[in-house]
Amino acid sequence: MKLIVAYIQPFRLDEVKKALYEADVFRMSITNSLGCGQQRGYHEAYRGVEFEVNLLKKVRLEIAVNEDFVEPTIEAVIKGARTGNIGDGKIFVLDLPECIRIRTGERGSAAIGG
Repeated sequence: MKLIVAYIQPFRLDEVKKALYEADVFRMSITNSLGCGQQRGYHEAYRGVEFEVNLLKKVRLEIAVNEDFVEPTIEAVIKGARTGNIGDGKIFVLDLPECIRIRTGERGSAAIGG
């Protein structure tokens, strides 16, 4: 089992969800987040005062998958998120030692589902 964590541009979320649905991946958690990477933010002026905005809006996806779905999930996120510009995002793949479905008490791969 793996936990796939992806940070993407907010405006690409619908495309990523469509690509995931096409790959038969329907379970995910999505949160808004702030961060910066190679983009390093931008400068903005408000009422004549310049300031640096270096924490940019991102969307964080967390997707727990069984081994068979790791590569299709990664490919779907890339397909939906890629624009070819700096700031498209990152994908992290982490080992998931345990998963427990609260409702039934199922553990492991069965708790993640198909």
